[in-house]
Parts: sequence; C-alpha cells; structure tokens
Amino acid sequence: MSKPIDILVIDDEEVVRDAVCRVCRAGGLTIEAAADARTGLEKVQKNIYRLVVCDIMLPELDGFHILDSMKRAGVLTPLIMITGYSTMQNAVNALKNGAIDFVPKPFTADELESAIHRGLQYHALAHGPASRGKGETDLSSLAVPCPAEYHRLGNLSWARIEQNGSGLIGVTDLFVRTASPVSEVRYCEMDCELVQGAACAKIASENGLVHDVLSPFSGRIVERNDTLLSSPEMLEKDPYFAAWLYRIIPTDVGHELKQLTTCIGDH
Repeated sequence: MSKPIDILVIDDEEVVRDAVCRVCRAGGLTIEAAADARTGLEKVQKNIYRLVVCDIMLPELDGFHILDSMKRAGVLTPLIMITGYSTMQNAVNALKNGAIDFVPKPFTADELESAIHRGLQYHALAHGPASRGKGETDLSSLAVPCPAEYHRLGNLSWARIEQNGSGLIGVTDLFVRTASPVSEVRYCEMDCELVQGAACAKIASENGLVHDVLSPFSGRIVERNDTLLSSPEMLEKDPYFAAWLYRIIPTDVGHELKQLTTCIGDH
C-alpha cells in the first residue's frame, strides 16, 4: 500500500490551489492538487490522503458530488469545504452532509492553517487507539456525543432550545479534541447578532493556533458564559453543560433547525 499523502486540494482557481499548497508545504506537509472534480475523484480512488480540501463551486461537478461519491465509496477521509461568502447556505448544507469544516473565501493563511490542523487531528482520532482493529472509523463514534435533545452544526457546534424560547450554544467534544489543549476563549460583544454558519467565537490553542467557532443558529447574544474567560480548560471537561458559550434569542428557529442534525441519532 502506498504511503499516505497528507492533503489533496481540489479547486478550479489556481490562486487558491497555490495558497493551500504554500501553507501546507510551509508546515512540512505533502500535498497534491486537482483543478476539477473528476480529476480529484480519480486521485481519491488511486491514492490515500489524510485530508481533502475542496471548493464547493467547481465546473461540471461540484463539491457536494465529491462528498457524496466519497461517502458512497466508504471513504471516510475528512473533507474541508472552501466556499465564498455568497454560498454560506451551501457551506451549512455541506456540514450537515458530512464535511468536517469549511473555510470561507477570502481566507488568511492562519485561518487555513488552523482548519487543516483540525482536519489532520480528525484523521489522527479516526486512526488512533480507539479505532484500532476497525479500519477507518466514523469520527462521531470517537467522541462524547451531544445530549439527545441537542442539535448540532456538523461536528463543530451545538444548540439547545430552552423552554423560554432562548437558545444555548456551544462547541462539540470532537471540536474541542481537535483544538486542544485550549488556552483561551474569545467572545463576541454582548447584543452582537450571530449568523448561522459564521464565526461567533474563537478558541486559541496552546500551540498558537486560533480556531473559529461557527454558530449553529442566528440570533442576538443576551448572555455569555464568562467563566470560560478565566477557566478555558472547562471546555475540555464539560463542553455540553458547564462550558456553554452563549445564550441567544434565535432569529428563525423553525427554518434553521432544519439545517442542523438532531443528536438523537448519536446515541
């Protein structure tokens, strides 16, 4: 069996492919590139990759086709979507359908590096001691699942609707594991309006990387869990209860719940 290649990037824009290649090579990672979906799928079938970074909008076949083809073939290699701001809804859909993260264009080298780091950590978890003897493993089975009454945005963040109509939001255990050890939590200001799928907070790791937390809901922040400012390590101990991030007044619960995955099936 051939030695795994770290990254495959699939994007029809040469400037984007070059940017991803520069970031990866600067970090000592091996990388291959494809300019279209068909070439990318051929590479996925012939080679072993630790992570795929793929644009949603591609000529002929799009990133969803690649994601679906990999799922049908039983290829559980983590996939990160790259998307323009105008395709944010597509990005949210990608998370629901199995992408582990997305990076909106235009992105900085630091944003890309952080996402790639988490993607490689996903791969490491899927091939670590917990998955020994099982081959490639569904990542959601390697982490503490969200409580059944929660909803999640991919495997990144969660939401819980309270009886009074407000919503609590936080990050999943799997997200924390790929970003740990956590050194700092950075919040948005009170009364800030969050947008589903957009960054709502930042989590800094001890290795110097800063990871965007994507909001599972749109709405206005009415309370922050300021305990995390002095005790960020709580995220690693209790991400679903004591370490919630915000309480918000949701903008459109009925519509946005449909974009999330219910956590009942995680149990």
